[in-house]
Amino acid sequence: MNDLSPRNVVVLAGGISHERDVSLRSGRRVADRLAEQGIAVTLRDPGASLLQFLEESRPDAVWPALHGASGEDGALRALLDLLDIPYVGSRPDAARLAWDKPTAKVVVARAGVSTPASISLPRDTFRELGADSILAIVARKMRLPVVVKPAQGGSAQGVTIVTDPADLPRAMVGAYTYCDVVIVEQLVEGAEIAIGIIDSGAGPVALPAVEIEPVSGVYSFEARYNAGETRFFTPARLSDDVAARAADTAIAAHVALGLRHLSRVDLIVDASGTPQFLEANVLPGLTETSLLPLALESAGYDLGWVYTALADAAMRDSQTQPAN
Repeated sequence: MNDLSPRNVVVLAGGISHERDVSLRSGRRVADRLAEQGIAVTLRDPGASLLQFLEESRPDAVWPALHGASGEDGALRALLDLLDIPYVGSRPDAARLAWDKPTAKVVVARAGVSTPASISLPRDTFRELGADSILAIVARKMRLPVVVKPAQGGSAQGVTIVTDPADLPRAMVGAYTYCDVVIVEQLVEGAEIAIGIIDSGAGPVALPAVEIEPVSGVYSFEARYNAGETRFFTPARLSDDVAARAADTAIAAHVALGLRHLSRVDLIVDASGTPQFLEANVLPGLTETSLLPLALESAGYDLGWVYTALADAAMRDSQTQPAN
């Protein structure tokens, strides 16, 4: 990371996704840390006037702290490219790959990264082939327990662990509330870890793994964002060999997906010590209970310094990379 600093940054937070409240908390913390570095910060909720505002004000960089589709599906990033405004985070094509979990699993698997067996089921498939027939096959052919989750989205919204076939229909309905495609994924028992990746120009660096141990046993939305609901261990309680393997796996996934500046790769380390890829987040949570800030602080980084370095990297990259 270098010590150049942008003069003014627009932090985007809020939006209209299911993760709006989390985004507002992330955005406020990013804005506060940047302001502590002497940067003029504008915290703005997206709306119909946003693009005109950005085109007229021409900030040195935009820091998207938008969770959910509005910040992570690539569309906003493509518009910022059209406006030739630098922004922190992955470019549109990479964001689209990571945002769609089934696609991300295929991409990282082709790069040699292990990922749990799964099947993706669009809502229309149920209408065409019949819910009862599909769920009967899933229950018979996939070893329970399984994880049912939306193919897009974050913060564990719409995620259910199913141990009884009778609970599959309700889990599918819950996941379809958030997305028209649902993943049914084999549940892998092991240590659940998250590895943040930071790259401000010198190449991706894996932060210490954060091990997640929910008090309830399930890392739900409430467990993620309510203090005291989850125990975190940083670094994770892994042997040096397994920790190094997990870091290599996270970087391999980050690179395979073409991610930029920052990401968080979620893994499960199975009983054999093999890290298995679950998903990658192009815009990890940055709230007071989020995993990336926890890992940064554990590694001895100052958050304001890192966030400023990433904004500077966005400025440099905008001068050297063509728009999509």
